[in-house]
Amino acid sequence: MPTPAQWLAGARPRTLPNAVVPVMAGTGVAIGEGGFVWWRAILALLVALLLQIGVNYANDYSDGIRGTDDQRVGPMRLVGSRVAAPPQVLAAALGSFAAAAVFGLVLVLVTQAWWVLLVGAAAIAAGWFYTGGKRPYGYRALGEVSVFVFFGVVPVVGTAFVQTEQLTWAALVASVPVGLLSCSMLVVNNLRDVGTDAESGKRTLAVVLGAPRTRHLYAACLVLPFAVALAMTPVAPAAALAVLAAPLAIAPVRAVLGGAAGPALITVLQQTGKLQLAYGLLLAIGLALTL
Repeated sequence: MPTPAQWLAGARPRTLPNAVVPVMAGTGVAIGEGGFVWWRAILALLVALLLQIGVNYANDYSDGIRGTDDQRVGPMRLVGSRVAAPPQVLAAALGSFAAAAVFGLVLVLVTQAWWVLLVGAAAIAAGWFYTGGKRPYGYRALGEVSVFVFFGVVPVVGTAFVQTEQLTWAALVASVPVGLLSCSMLVVNNLRDVGTDAESGKRTLAVVLGAPRTRHLYAACLVLPFAVALAMTPVAPAAALAVLAAPLAIAPVRAVLGGAAGPALITVLQQTGKLQLAYGLLLAIGLALTL
């Protein structure tokens, strides 16, 4: 039986900014639109966190039973390292998805927006079939597309909607830089594993593009969000506050473009998470102040 510390490591806490930042941005939109509801924001955060944790455990399970994680450079995987039995990790994944569904259902009931059920079901399905099922799309270079949608567009727009009960252009635009930063986490993760993924037949986007192009893709995912923040200033001038996070992008971009590989990219992943949190907080403040 894994220890609590091993379960925590398996949940991959360094990826949790992918869940927190979209909710911050969506709540910033809600505040700026005058529709902030604190307890709905908390429920949205719980849904996002549980979905991210569920995805992480689901990937651990699916990759583990396929043998993809048998030789891994990054953080420990529960199944791949034989710390946990596959059914235990599967139960953790399904339990996380179920808890996310319960909290999401509460938001559906209070907003009476029943179409949100379909969005939630799609998010859970996307989390499972990333590496699960017979034809996982994460093995077909589609992981970044899914991350952009379900850890960018959907949670930003969804968080704003469950509070304001309106779909706004501000939330959609704000979701673009958030989605790009979420993608950057996956890009650097797949860059780290590009060699072992190629050997195991896991065709991530990094495997398809090759390491050199993947490095440039990572840099673009970090630089473009600042351009979007500046582009938002005509309608939300304080959105430019997000540019203050730019210095945090220098070290990880320099490392990746400079050829960092293997364990060195774990540090880059940490730096990317810090940048993501700082950018998300500053963007949320800017949207709250000026929309």
